[in-house]
Amino acid sequence: MKVPYIDLKAGHDHIKGEIHEAISRVVENSWYILGEEVSTFEKAYADYSGTKYAIGVGNGLDAISLILKAVGFGHGDEVIVPSNTYIATWMAVSGTGATIVPVEPDIRSGNIDPLAIETKINSKTKAILPVHLHGCMADMAAIKKIAEKHRLFVIEDNAQAQGAILDGKKSGSFGIAGATSFYPGKNLGCMGDGGAVTTDDEEIYKKIKRYRNYGSDIKYVHEVLGVNSRLDEIQAAILKVKLKYLDDWNDKRRKIAEKYNALLSGCEQVITPENISDASMVHHIYRIRTTQRDKLRLHLENKGIQTLIHYPIPPHLQKAYEHLPFGKGAFPIAEELATTSLSLPLYPFMEEDKIAYVGESVVSFFE
Repeated sequence: MKVPYIDLKAGHDHIKGEIHEAISRVVENSWYILGEEVSTFEKAYADYSGTKYAIGVGNGLDAISLILKAVGFGHGDEVIVPSNTYIATWMAVSGTGATIVPVEPDIRSGNIDPLAIETKINSKTKAILPVHLHGCMADMAAIKKIAEKHRLFVIEDNAQAQGAILDGKKSGSFGIAGATSFYPGKNLGCMGDGGAVTTDDEEIYKKIKRYRNYGSDIKYVHEVLGVNSRLDEIQAAILKVKLKYLDDWNDKRRKIAEKYNALLSGCEQVITPENISDASMVHHIYRIRTTQRDKLRLHLENKGIQTLIHYPIPPHLQKAYEHLPFGKGAFPIAEELATTSLSLPLYPFMEEDKIAYVGESVVSFFE
């Protein structure tokens, strides 16, 4: 049996008619940049997220970068980031000239450990940038408490947890602003690149709207040095269709994760995902951990099962950051996660026989 890591076509087939209608509407209107599709999607996504505003941008990296720019980060400022994350989180901070201050995760969830954050705070610290990794929200109650104590900004990287809820609030609504990505494989993904910022802060909203469009509110009038980072009309139209189904798709992800948990429950050599907060998980990724990761991956490949590794090289060991004073061993938990983690196939319309086949194939390796 062949099992892909993700099957985007399976999901799109269920809403094919609506997607085609949305794209046709954009083509018929012949307005492709910052038109009605973007503005109505922004309103819908803000309502969904429980924030006053949402601003569509080019991608998730730009979403973080534009928040940092709007808040005014730069040389001399320090931003606390997870040591265990996709490199875009770090790159956004680097792009401002601010200093990256990595903090280790709680190994159970992979999310930044609030207990370790406070040890890294000093007079130069300006913000905490937690990532809701793999669809599991960081401990926002603890992080917000620390931020309030030290008068720091909280900026959420919500690219992997769209729709997660903690204490009745959606991810992306806890900090001064939240950044998300609509990369095709995300829980809410478009058919290309895309991203958004969510916020309740009117000043940040106005600044990011200006920055994303060449620093302009009025055509050919440029008040500040901006960038070109605009969610386009076709992607916004597609996202508006898919947003209606996000909660249902997240529920399907949870049920698949529960089935994996049951299938792997007797396998002592495998550590399954653990939610250590009260937030609802949306399982962007189903990551297991095992000391025999590479051999297991080859075993699954030989059985026709595609897997991924999130992430094989932590940011501090990437060549792009070799200039920083972080060598091998600097962040042992991030390094352990990089060598033991394996992401199993999971997508909303995954068939029952494939779920069972993957689970049984993992168990058979250890038998």
